[in-house]
Amino acid sequence: MAEETKAPTATSEGPGSSEGHGPRPGGRGPRPGGPSGPREGGRKYFRRKKVCKFCVEKIENINYKDVRLLAQFVAESGKIVPRRLTGVCTPHQRRLSTAIKMARNIALLPFAGRAM
Repeated sequence: MAEETKAPTATSEGPGSSEGHGPRPGGRGPRPGGPSGPREGGRKYFRRKKVCKFCVEKIENINYKDVRLLAQFVAESGKIVPRRLTGVCTPHQRRLSTAIKMARNIALLPFAGRAM
Protein backbone atom coordinates (compact mmCIF):
# COMPACT_ATOMS: atom_id res chain seq x y z
CA MET A 1 0.00 0.00 0.00
CA ALA A 2 1.05 3.49 -0.73
CA GLU A 3 1.66 5.96 2.02
CA GLU A 4 -1.58 7.75 2.79
CA THR A 5 -1.55 11.47 3.45
CA LYS A 6 -4.12 12.94 5.75
CA ALA A 7 -5.69 16.25 4.90
CA PRO A 8 -5.44 18.79 7.73
CA THR A 9 -8.65 18.88 9.72
CA ALA A 10 -10.34 22.02 10.94
CA THR A 11 -9.66 22.87 14.56
CA SER A 12 -12.03 24.52 16.97
CA GLU A 13 -9.67 27.47 17.42
CA GLY A 14 -10.75 29.19 14.22
CA PRO A 15 -12.44 32.58 14.22
CA GLY A 16 -15.91 31.23 13.40
CA SER A 17 -16.04 28.45 15.95
CA SER A 18 -18.34 28.53 18.92
CA GLU A 19 -16.62 25.69 20.74
CA GLY A 20 -13.47 25.89 22.74
CA HIS A 21 -12.55 29.02 24.61
CA GLY A 22 -9.03 29.96 23.61
CA PRO A 23 -6.94 32.58 25.29
CA ARG A 24 -8.35 36.08 25.57
CA PRO A 25 -7.06 38.81 23.26
CA GLY A 26 -3.85 40.26 24.59
CA GLY A 27 -2.53 36.91 25.79
CA ARG A 28 -4.22 36.94 29.20
CA GLY A 29 -6.01 33.96 30.68
CA PRO A 30 -9.64 33.79 31.84
CA ARG A 31 -10.84 36.49 34.21
CA PRO A 32 -11.09 35.63 37.90
CA GLY A 33 -14.70 35.64 39.02
CA GLY A 34 -15.95 35.19 35.47
CA PRO A 35 -18.01 32.29 34.18
CA SER A 36 -15.32 29.86 35.28
CA GLY A 37 -16.02 30.35 38.99
CA PRO A 38 -15.94 32.69 41.99
CA ARG A 39 -12.97 34.85 42.87
CA GLU A 40 -10.35 33.43 45.13
CA GLY A 41 -10.74 34.18 48.80
CA GLY A 42 -14.17 35.79 48.49
CA ARG A 43 -17.43 34.64 49.97
CA LYS A 44 -20.21 33.58 47.67
CA TYR A 45 -22.83 36.31 47.34
CA PHE A 46 -26.43 35.27 48.05
CA ARG A 47 -29.08 37.38 46.37
CA ARG A 48 -32.42 37.35 48.15
CA LYS A 49 -35.54 36.89 46.04
CA LYS A 50 -37.34 40.20 45.69
CA VAL A 51 -40.99 40.15 46.68
CA CYS A 52 -43.76 42.52 45.69
CA LYS A 53 -44.39 45.10 48.41
CA PHE A 54 -48.02 45.44 47.38
CA CYS A 55 -48.68 41.69 47.52
CA VAL A 56 -46.99 41.33 50.92
CA GLU A 57 -48.89 44.25 52.47
CA LYS A 58 -52.08 43.28 50.59
CA ILE A 59 -52.48 46.70 48.97
CA GLU A 60 -55.02 46.29 46.16
CA ASN A 61 -55.63 49.89 45.14
CA ILE A 62 -52.63 52.07 44.40
CA ASN A 63 -53.87 55.62 44.98
CA TYR A 64 -52.26 58.38 42.92
CA LYS A 65 -52.69 60.77 45.88
CA ASP A 66 -50.43 58.67 48.13
CA VAL A 67 -47.24 60.56 47.31
CA ARG A 68 -45.12 58.92 50.02
CA LEU A 69 -45.77 55.47 48.59
CA LEU A 70 -45.29 56.52 44.96
CA ALA A 71 -42.08 58.44 45.66
CA GLN A 72 -40.40 55.18 46.73
CA PHE A 73 -40.73 53.92 43.15
CA VAL A 74 -39.46 57.06 41.42
CA ALA A 75 -35.69 57.52 41.01
CA GLU A 76 -33.90 60.71 41.95
CA SER A 77 -33.74 61.61 38.28
CA GLY A 78 -37.54 61.40 38.07
CA LYS A 79 -37.76 58.08 36.22
CA ILE A 80 -40.03 55.22 37.24
CA VAL A 81 -37.85 52.47 38.72
CA PRO A 82 -38.18 49.17 36.77
CA ARG A 83 -39.59 45.93 38.17
CA ARG A 84 -36.28 44.11 38.15
CA LEU A 85 -34.89 46.61 40.67
CA THR A 86 -37.94 47.02 42.93
CA GLY A 87 -39.29 43.45 42.85
CA VAL A 88 -42.87 44.58 42.20
CA CYS A 89 -45.01 42.06 40.31
CA THR A 90 -46.28 42.84 36.79
CA PRO A 91 -49.92 43.79 37.56
CA HIS A 92 -48.88 46.06 40.42
CA GLN A 93 -46.10 47.65 38.32
CA ARG A 94 -48.70 48.56 35.67
CA ARG A 95 -51.00 50.14 38.26
CA LEU A 96 -48.04 51.83 39.91
CA SER A 97 -46.81 53.46 36.70
CA THR A 98 -50.35 54.67 35.90
CA ALA A 99 -50.67 56.17 39.40
CA ILE A 100 -47.26 57.87 39.09
CA LYS A 101 -48.23 59.39 35.74
CA MET A 102 -51.53 60.66 37.18
CA ALA A 103 -49.69 62.17 40.17
CA ARG A 104 -47.25 63.89 37.81
CA ASN A 105 -50.09 65.41 35.80
CA ILE A 106 -51.56 67.15 38.84
CA ALA A 107 -48.08 68.17 40.12
CA LEU A 108 -47.90 65.86 43.12
CA LEU A 109 -44.70 64.30 41.73
CA PRO A 110 -42.07 65.96 39.52
CA PHE A 111 -41.60 64.92 35.90
CA ALA A 112 -37.83 65.37 36.16
CA GLY A 113 -35.30 65.31 38.96
CA ARG A 114 -33.22 68.20 40.20
CA ALA A 115 -31.02 69.98 37.70
CA MET A 116 -27.32 69.89 38.49
